[in-house]
Amino acid sequence: MQSNSYQRGLVMVILGVVFLSFDGLLIRLANTDGWTIVFWRGLLMFCVLGVLCCAGNRLAALRSHPFSSLASALLLGLMSSLFVLAVMNANVANVVVILSTAPLFAALFSRVFLHERVPLRTLVAIAVCMLGMGLVFLGEGAMGMLLGNLYALTAAAAIGGNLTLLRRYPAIDPMTVIAGGGLLSAAIALPMASPLALDVERYSVLALMGLVQMPLATVLINSATRYLPSTEVALFYLVETALGTLWVWWLLGETPTASTLLGGAIVITVLVLHAWMGLQRERQRLRLYPGFADK
Repeated sequence: MQSNSYQRGLVMVILGVVFLSFDGLLIRLANTDGWTIVFWRGLLMFCVLGVLCCAGNRLAALRSHPFSSLASALLLGLMSSLFVLAVMNANVANVVVILSTAPLFAALFSRVFLHERVPLRTLVAIAVCMLGMGLVFLGEGAMGMLLGNLYALTAAAAIGGNLTLLRRYPAIDPMTVIAGGGLLSAAIALPMASPLALDVERYSVLALMGLVQMPLATVLINSATRYLPSTEVALFYLVETALGTLWVWWLLGETPTASTLLGGAIVITVLVLHAWMGLQRERQRLRLYPGFADK
């Protein structure tokens, strides 16, 4: 039974990450301004996930934790908006590499706000990732993508902040706040967007993104956390970094710069090692204290 649960979680997270990896490609194919993409992406996600939340009677957690849920929704809305704006102002490869550092932001925020000890391996990972990030920010053509890189860095910090918030308040329902984040991002984008000025092809791409791709990715990845340790789920997010770069490189010819490839290789290698060490420690803890596996 435990083996079947693990396999179920593995299938969910793999499918979820594959769906998520098409995000940058679909933003490129939408071929319109960033605020319009933010509006439709957020509104459509809210419609789909809002229906699922109502059907699944998931609003009780929202009523029980209104302020922390609102804070989480705000961070998710900020992250979603900044991701789109980052892709509009930088190569997708730069954006996904920078976003992959979100777990390190979560570790720092947990130290500052939750007073949790930061392991030595995390401090080393942060130091080495800063080197890789420096290559992304300072490599050839980087000045033309500085704004997009900064958007991506702020989005990574928002993700890290939300992970810290969810750790502090585990009763927050992720699907509910993701739906709320979509609505908030749509409301923020509306004054700058041109939502009714697109052709059928662009609307089709936006519909695919907001009604299918993002909701499926979100539901699958969130559901996988029921069956897999969070460190293992975080490890699969790094696959999205590689796939997200591959799709736009292969299908649209958006070639990453040499400095981005080198910096990305450094960041991904360090994060894989960091996540693997965390996973090994978690498994050792569960072997020593098997009662924690049921909690």
